[in-house]
Amino acid sequence: MSGAPRNGPASEGGLTIAVECYAGYKGDEAPRTLVVGGRRLGVREVIDRWLAPDHAYFKVRCENDAVFIVRHDLDSLAWEVTLFEPPPTDR
Repeated sequence: MSGAPRNGPASEGGLTIAVECYAGYKGDEAPRTLVVGGRRLGVREVIDRWLAPDHAYFKVRCENDAVFIVRHDLDSLAWEVTLFEPPPTDR
């Protein structure tokens, strides 16, 4: 497992994101930590993942129960947030 950011930050609608991944034998396989606006959010669960011709997508639930879909550009190695669902407010 890698503890260093695997790629530099990307920006989506003013939201800065860096992603730390589990680096298995195939390289970056799954996000383990998102760094959003300077805040580190551990990934509690990878809900889903899928591939497009030039992107890998991951739907993840973070330790604060927020859900993100993040897209990894396989050519530029940049990460983007394509969906954000805030954590439930009824805690």
